[in-house]
Amino acid sequence: MPAELPAPVEIVVSESAAGARLDALLARELPLYSRVLLRRAITAGGVTVDGRRRKPAHHVTAGERVRVELPDLPRQAPRPENIPLDIVYEDDVLAVVNKPAGMVCHPARGHWSGTLAGALQFHFEQLSTSGGPTRPGIVHRLDRDTSGLLLVAKTDQAHFALAGQFESRTVQKEYVAIVCGRPELDRDLIDLPIGVHPYQREKMAIRRDHPQSRASQTMYEVVERLGGFTLLRVLPKTGRTHQIRLHLTSIGYPVLCDKLYGGRSRITRGELRGGLPDDDVILARQALHAARLQLRHPVTGQPIEFVAPLPADLQQVLEILRGKR
Repeated sequence: MPAELPAPVEIVVSESAAGARLDALLARELPLYSRVLLRRAITAGGVTVDGRRRKPAHHVTAGERVRVELPDLPRQAPRPENIPLDIVYEDDVLAVVNKPAGMVCHPARGHWSGTLAGALQFHFEQLSTSGGPTRPGIVHRLDRDTSGLLLVAKTDQAHFALAGQFESRTVQKEYVAIVCGRPELDRDLIDLPIGVHPYQREKMAIRRDHPQSRASQTMYEVVERLGGFTLLRVLPKTGRTHQIRLHLTSIGYPVLCDKLYGGRSRITRGELRGGLPDDDVILARQALHAARLQLRHPVTGQPIEFVAPLPADLQQVLEILRGKR
């Protein structure tokens, strides 16, 4: 909530607003609040029409007096923000969104707004609470500059079932990565333990024989070799923090524009073309995209699969490398 309104607020229905749904009326009259939050307030009894409780679908009449008392949001919870979301799938218990690069999954120091969590609070009427107040509905996460598919649980039961599938490694995740260099092998399994970096807090590290390291496996397959770069299909078998980025760097093929592990955050058209004089920046985030998710529906048990196409910035990189642009 960007700002607090005096409570209670009273609205007299005008002739022009007559016939509108109650939740639609409030969304128009109180633009600082999401429609989902307003529906919750109506259902909870915080909104009355001429002194009587009504449902969100109630159609208002001219002259009616609508009294609104909006509860405060928990301070530690992300505030609903009207941020557009690419919702790939939705039913009563789960949703799948295609997260854009640059969006942080949940609030953290330096990123209190503009998060996926805030967008989810705005767009969905119900979200699971199993992940804690700062991670409503979020079952797993992607790094800020990684785009692609994310599961969202609407109920705690669904969250528990989905988290169990991740823990048992039955969820199939497939990423697309553009890396620097040309791997000699067409496919390989990287099996290297990952732990916290010994002196750089924001990084992870390959730490063999360290008591707090965790076993980590990443399978990759070459899709296309493009000069000094390679398009990979990547299938992580485990889900450690920064796993794909760290594993690929550890074998000498860092993800393109991965500043943390590859040392550079952007690349120009000229550099992609082999050093030609063109300073137009083509990519300014790591070239990693969560392209496919396959799992079992938490209620029906039926297998379901979701696919997110390669975003425009990564597609442009490939077209330049292929000499088409």
